[in-house]
Amino acid sequence: MTTAKKTTAARQGFKTGEAIVYPAHGVGRITAIEEQEIAGYKLELFVVSFEKDKMVLRVPTAKANSVGMRKLAEPELVKKALDVLTGRARVKRTMWSRRAQEYEAKINSGDLIAVTEVVRDLYRSDAQPEQSYSERQLYEAALDRVVREIAAVNRITDTESLKLIEQSLAKSPRRAKGAEAEADGEDLQDEAEAA
Repeated sequence: MTTAKKTTAARQGFKTGEAIVYPAHGVGRITAIEEQEIAGYKLELFVVSFEKDKMVLRVPTAKANSVGMRKLAEPELVKKALDVLTGRARVKRTMWSRRAQEYEAKINSGDLIAVTEVVRDLYRSDAQPEQSYSERQLYEAALDRVVREIAAVNRITDTESLKLIEQSLAKSPRRAKGAEAEADGEDLQDEAEAA
């Protein structure tokens, strides 16, 4: 197996140094385009580094589009994703195992809007009941993907991206009503104590 690195290259619309989204792993960066000989065939590969996961992935350049590798979302799509978070959660009345499979498929689709819908549907405010372990795992996986892509698109830190997401989630109709109900309850309690 021989490896030849090509540093200033662009293939399939992708170039070295560019941040991309790989559906199964989220946001990564193309560090190089290599040529390797495997079983007598020469293959050109994108070398994609996922810093947070400490992982390097090699994707054949010819297969990049078919595996769903894509460029980062446009700023308009990020705005739309944040708007999705302010909407009402849509939870189907099916068994958890089926819903979990659907959520997993959305997360691994690499589609920012689909992953954002999972975050919206699985989000729980402090006033709501606890999530199950599997629900929390799916929520955190989806949230991580959305946080990293928004951070990369807006060139901000993951923490700043998480704050944007939390602000959008707080605007959701259900969350707002819950907060108002809590505030009303506190006001009534304060009035009772004052009397």
